[in-house]
Amino acid sequence: MATKIRVLIVDDSAMMRRMIKNILETDAEIEVVGTARDGEDALVKARESRPDVVTLDVNMPVMDGLTCLVHLLEEQPDIEVVMLSSLTQEGALTTFEALELGAFDFVGKPSGTVSANLYIVGKEIIAKVKAAAKHRRRNKRKAERPVRPSPSLLSGAVKRTAAGETSGVAPVVVVIGVSTGGPGTLMEILPKLPADLKAGVIVVQHMPPMFTASFAQRLDAYCRLPFSEARSGDRLFAGRGFVAPGGMHLVLRKSSATGEVLLRLTQSPADALFIPSVDVTMRSALEVYGRKMVGVLLTGMGSDGAEAMVAVRKAGGITIAEDESTAVVFGMPREAIERGGASVIAPAHKIAEEIVKAVKRVAME
Repeated sequence: MATKIRVLIVDDSAMMRRMIKNILETDAEIEVVGTARDGEDALVKARESRPDVVTLDVNMPVMDGLTCLVHLLEEQPDIEVVMLSSLTQEGALTTFEALELGAFDFVGKPSGTVSANLYIVGKEIIAKVKAAAKHRRRNKRKAERPVRPSPSLLSGAVKRTAAGETSGVAPVVVVIGVSTGGPGTLMEILPKLPADLKAGVIVVQHMPPMFTASFAQRLDAYCRLPFSEARSGDRLFAGRGFVAPGGMHLVLRKSSATGEVLLRLTQSPADALFIPSVDVTMRSALEVYGRKMVGVLLTGMGSDGAEAMVAVRKAGGITIAEDESTAVVFGMPREAIERGGASVIAPAHKIAEEIVKAVKRVAME
């Protein structure tokens, strides 16, 4: 019989602790080994129960979630932490700090710190706890977690001229799809892209509304390319990046009057499993760019983007999938590889280099 995933629940609300426990215990592979009401209580309970995964509330008295996270990872570096945060601007900023400090991933509480409708994201909580446990097993010898420098430390690397931000209509488009484990992986890849990249870059990260704007701001602070959350009517320039907003699909359209490539936001198809959808964006980009396209599929659960990667490769574009050796969750890239949709397979630390090479190749064809 397989060993169950041992989970410690940390939340200052008794109702939230009870609801999270009820949700997790619907899965036979998960065992809740304890609950804690604040950060200090969590540290004591973690020492006693030695959990595999901790679900950690952000806003708590006595010791907040971020402080608790730092202490947890110092004391038990092989533990995995899934943050539970409110879907607000403040919640987003704190969550990204937690991810930089070493949290595995996050789930947004649908209606604030105390969410009576938490069951709406129940499947997501279970899926991310299980993904975190799998990641822990793959990294048992992990003694240290890399702490990325703050954006201020990279200020010299991201200075830009106004002209460099809009260096002409993009002759090539790079569409990057990513889900669970994505923010950390993207922070490893995107800052390495050069400011003079002769392509527009679009990132489709499965992330709720309110979080994508904050995430785009953090990418903008880290990267040589300017990044922003996409809006309808934005023009796709070379050397510029956009993040698809949560809750909307991002599609590309070419203006018949000017020849410019414009971004459009839509809620269609409404029945897509993920909104934004990697498949939707990649397919629309393929319609506009054809073989002048680079598709990239990174860590994530499920298969979003896999079919579009196949189509891009068949059309003559270049497709890059993250290798299993670095993927936090080898779901989406594995699907692309198994379906024949990856012309290049590379670990995360080499993907920026592969993107640059691919852009140069398709630009010359």
